Amino acid sequence: MGDADITLRHIARRFPDDLACVFVPEHMPVEVLGWIDTQVTKLERRLDKALRLRIGAELRVLHVEFCFALRDDVPDQMFEYLGFLFAALRREAPGEPVPPIESVAVVLSGRRRRLPETGERRTSWRGRRFSGTHFRVDAVYQRTMAELRARGSVFWLVFAPLTRDATAAAMREVVAEISARAATVEERIELYTALLVMAAIDPWGHNVRKELVMLMEDRETEKKLLRTIPIIEEMLAEAEQEGAKEAARAGAQAGAQKAVAELLGRLFARRVGRQPTAEEERSIVERAQAIGPGEVEDALLDLDSDALVRWLAEPICR
Repeated sequence: MGDADITLRHIARRFPDDLACVFVPEHMPVEVLGWIDTQVTKLERRLDKALRLRIGAELRVLHVEFCFALRDDVPDQMFEYLGFLFAALRREAPGEPVPPIESVAVVLSGRRRRLPETGERRTSWRGRRFSGTHFRVDAVYQRTMAELRARGSVFWLVFAPLTRDATAAAMREVVAEISARAATVEERIELYTALLVMAAIDPWGHNVRKELVMLMEDRETEKKLLRTIPIIEEMLAEAEQEGAKEAARAGAQAGAQKAVAELLGRLFARRVGRQPTAEEERSIVERAQAIGPGEVEDALLDLDSDALVRWLAEPICR
C-alpha cells in the first residue's frame, strides 16, 4: 500500500465521524470517543485505525483496514489485527468485558466482478462449526460517484478517482466541492493529496490523475503547499515533464504540417498559375491529413489546373 496507506491513515484520523457513520446501523445515534491508543498498538501500528464508539448506550469498536486489493492473505491479516486489538483492549481494562469489535476492509482495487460483502478467516477444523472471524468488505472502487456522495462527507470524496464512473468532468466537480466544504486550507490540502494518491491507483483505467494535477496547477496557493509533500511533488513534476513532451510533440507536428502545406501550396501555384485561396489551402491540408501528402502531391502533378480546382472543391473521400 505504501503512500496510499499512509495517506488514508492520516486523512481518516482527521475525519473519524465521517469514517464511522458509514458502518454504523442506520438511525442509530453514534458518538466517536477517540482512536484506540494502547501499548499493543504502539507495537502494531496498523491498529491505529481502530475507533472507540458509543452506539446508543453500548460501547463498541470499529476497526478499519485499507487494502489495495482483497488478496488471499487479507483474511489472515484481519484475524491477526483483531487478535492484537482484542489483547490491547483486554490489557487496557483488566476484568472488564471487551467491547464488541466490527472489522472492515476498505478495498481500493481488484477484479471487475463484484466482491463479496463479507470475508472470513476460519480457524476451526473443516466439518466442524465455524470458528474464526468474519469481516465486512467495502469495495469502494466498485462504488459509483452517486454512492460516494450519498455518504455525505468530503472524506469519502477522496475515493472518487477509484469509482466505476469516474470522469474528468466529475473530478472537476469533486475538486470544487472539496474546495467549498473543507474547513481550512490545511484540510483542503490533505484532501487534495489523498485525491491525487487515489488517482494513481486507477483500478478502472480512467486516467483522471492528469486532469486532477492540472486542476491543482490552476490553484496557486494549493500548488505551493502541495509541493511540500514529496509524493505530490513527484506527481506534479511528472505531469510537467509529460506536458513539456506533449507540447514538443504538438509543436513538431504543427511544424511538419506547415511544411507540407507550404510545399503543396507551391505545387498548386506552379500548376494553376496562382496562389491557392484560403478554402483551397484548407482543402489541401485536410486531404494531406486524410489520404496522405503523397496522394495529394500526385494529384497536384497529374491533374490539369481546372480538374485540380474541381478536385479540391469536392468532398474528401476518406
